[in-house]
Amino acid sequence: MSVPFSVLDLAPVVSGSTSGQALRNTLDLARHAERLGFHRYWLAEHHAMPGIASSATAVLIGQVAAATERLRVGSGGIMLPNHAPMVVAEQFGTLEALYPGRIDLGLGRAPGTDQATALALRRSPEALSVDDFPEQVHELRAYFDKQSKVTPAAGNEPPVWLLGSSGYSARLAGLLGLPFAFAHHFSAENTLPALALYRESFRPSPALERPYALIAVSVTAAESDERAQELARPQALSFLRLRQGRPGLLPTPEEAASHPYSPIEQEIIQSRIGSQVVGGPDTVRRQMDALLADTKADEVMVTTMVYDHADRLRSYDLLAELYDLSPEPALS
Repeated sequence: MSVPFSVLDLAPVVSGSTSGQALRNTLDLARHAERLGFHRYWLAEHHAMPGIASSATAVLIGQVAAATERLRVGSGGIMLPNHAPMVVAEQFGTLEALYPGRIDLGLGRAPGTDQATALALRRSPEALSVDDFPEQVHELRAYFDKQSKVTPAAGNEPPVWLLGSSGYSARLAGLLGLPFAFAHHFSAENTLPALALYRESFRPSPALERPYALIAVSVTAAESDERAQELARPQALSFLRLRQGRPGLLPTPEEAASHPYSPIEQEIIQSRIGSQVVGGPDTVRRQMDALLADTKADEVMVTTMVYDHADRLRSYDLLAELYDLSPEPALS
């Protein structure tokens, strides 16, 4: 089964390190992913989270595009309700003008943060609703029209994707005839229903003739199942702390191993890792093949959150070896 593989990066800030180092690691991983043959490299938007450094997403996309040559670079995604659509159009029109044919604009409707931070971003309580997301998407895309007076957006529209973790964006992406990216990495129980809804709702458009579904998957690959499980636990502990309202830096494997988990916390951790692809090469291949068969995804976007940067690079190495990725991905 041959599909493109891509990368989703949250620029993780690990315990004992800095956001500056996290951003430098992002540039290093992007260059590494390009050499391996990964197709796209998307950056996530999160705010007021100590362990994630990709908050200025458009700025970071420009840096990654400048540091690479062929890799498609984009947002996974821009949380549109946080921003004035015209500003997003200007930012991504600029990126598309500078790096033609290499930029993707993935859009989400969640805030990517808590309510207080969302208010600080939007500056008005009236702007906190996500109910007008379809209108925001329409407004944004209109600025890219060649007749628009918004420079440099006019005539420089990158491919627009809708992102989602439920059926809402799946249906909207289908009705608009846009490609759809589903967040399997944190909403695995909704993956199959959302993809079915997207495909059932799809209407051909000038942007896309037939449905194109990407799934974002959390993958930790290592030399053995035992080692991969060890590497995956810090990310699971980080998720647990986020759910408890205590977001922080990505902990060390030692910290994750010594944490005094309650029975309920153990269940959360096991559930979190259980929805991911974690293991040695044989296990990763088996789990990934099963996921592709179940979802019939057109593309897989891999996110790997481990403590040590070298282990993260190695995880992508192993995946590239398993699926024999081409060193020169296409630009479409």
